Amino acid sequence: MKASASTAPSHTLCNNLGRGLRHLVPTVLLFLTFLPVPTARADELRAGVAKVDVTNTEAGPVSDRLYVKALVVSDGGTTAVIATVDAVAIAEIGTIRNEYLANVRARLQRELTIKPANVIINASHCHGVVRQDIEELTVLAVKQASQKMVPVNVGVGSGYEDRIMTNRRLKLKNGKEVDIRRAYALAPDEEVAKVGPIDPEIGILRLNRKDGRTLAVIYNFACHPIQGVPSNGNTADLTGFASKVIEENLSDDTIALFLQGAGGDINPVFYKQVDHPRSAEPLGNMLGLSTLKALRTIHAREDGRLMLINRTTGLPRANTAQRILALEAEQQNLLHSLKGTMLNLKSFLPLAVKYSLSSEFPSYYSHQYLHERQMKRADLDQLDAENRKNLKQYIDNIHTMEELTRIQTNLTLLRKHQATNVAAGNKALDVEVVGLRIGDFVLVTFPGELTVQIGLNIKKASPHKRTYVAGYTNGYIYYTPTAEQLKNVGGAQEDSDCLVAPEWQALFERTVAEILSQL
Repeated sequence: MKASASTAPSHTLCNNLGRGLRHLVPTVLLFLTFLPVPTARADELRAGVAKVDVTNTEAGPVSDRLYVKALVVSDGGTTAVIATVDAVAIAEIGTIRNEYLANVRARLQRELTIKPANVIINASHCHGVVRQDIEELTVLAVKQASQKMVPVNVGVGSGYEDRIMTNRRLKLKNGKEVDIRRAYALAPDEEVAKVGPIDPEIGILRLNRKDGRTLAVIYNFACHPIQGVPSNGNTADLTGFASKVIEENLSDDTIALFLQGAGGDINPVFYKQVDHPRSAEPLGNMLGLSTLKALRTIHAREDGRLMLINRTTGLPRANTAQRILALEAEQQNLLHSLKGTMLNLKSFLPLAVKYSLSSEFPSYYSHQYLHERQMKRADLDQLDAENRKNLKQYIDNIHTMEELTRIQTNLTLLRKHQATNVAAGNKALDVEVVGLRIGDFVLVTFPGELTVQIGLNIKKASPHKRTYVAGYTNGYIYYTPTAEQLKNVGGAQEDSDCLVAPEWQALFERTVAEILSQL
């Protein structure tokens, strides 16, 4: 059938167009091959952040919420995870099991291909109670963070806060040291010569989205968050309140992650307060506001530097057998020094009040004393001498019993750790030391409760201006005091609740120096 005049030209046009497209397709494909693929630039970091509520609501009343927070950072080649948990530790003590870290790392490697060595988990050391499924919730937080990665700019700086904490080790006039604990009484004021240092620096890492909104803030500070709240409820303590202040005063979805520093011998101020309810919230508010004040001066810029070094180091274990024997002997000597007195608590208290109110005329009004002396009698004066002798004896017994409670408490710790070290034989105590660099932010981590002087030493010796130290990270090995503090074994918690020998400090600081030189 002959094509009509109206359809023939259209058919010819389609054929010509088809042949033209067949020639054009290879050229288009070749052009598309050389188009740039949208990937992160070599000098650009990407980050994501998330938090998950881990409050154990079955552990009693709840004051405020506890969280696991996760920050995932990548430069396209290296991916690092920083997770923080509102818990006393991530092993050994508290409710988090010893296998927690290994299990979380294994899942992140299997499900997100993140290297185990690149996962850093820090406990705030608050004494809050987390949920039993903390492993699952930690993995969930990291997954959520990894799903929200965006390009970020980096800002680094320091804040200052010295009002909310104090060194809890007291240097006595006899050369010994004791510490400030609620577990036992303080040494008498007249025996205290000085206190140790604090570290008022707040180390800050700021990550901003490219539009200027703050994605995440990491802040590092050294202080036990153990003040508690008036209700005695489950609490993230002062660092939980500080994070809340920071988050509520920045961008809508900013997350603040607290990294506990070298706070082994640093307590909140007024930790032994008995005249009004103890509350962590005012202290946390001050820390949060001081962090915000510093953040106003920290400007984020492009900086693609991301580096992480994870090194396992073996530390020498302590042998405190001889010190335990010496303390046991001291304990017996103190026990035998207790003397009977004619006073009991009921008779002691009114006498103590009377003799404090009037040192010259405590037993009666002054006129009777003057009358007796005029009559060459000394009945009241002799009564006062006897009462003062009995008061002194009673007070001496109290001080002796207070010292006995300190020795008993610390002896229990020493015996526990000596048994652990004996069972380990000559095997060193293996620990992870991590060095992390994000832009100018340089962080060193360690699993022990570092005392503050060690953190100050590392900062002073570091070749990097912005160097910060986080204890309580990637495990838990109890207290790690200075070699000098370990001359006081049995006198304070830091040198009694301890697994390591004095030589550990020099070995650790050398390891840190090597890592810092490579970052």
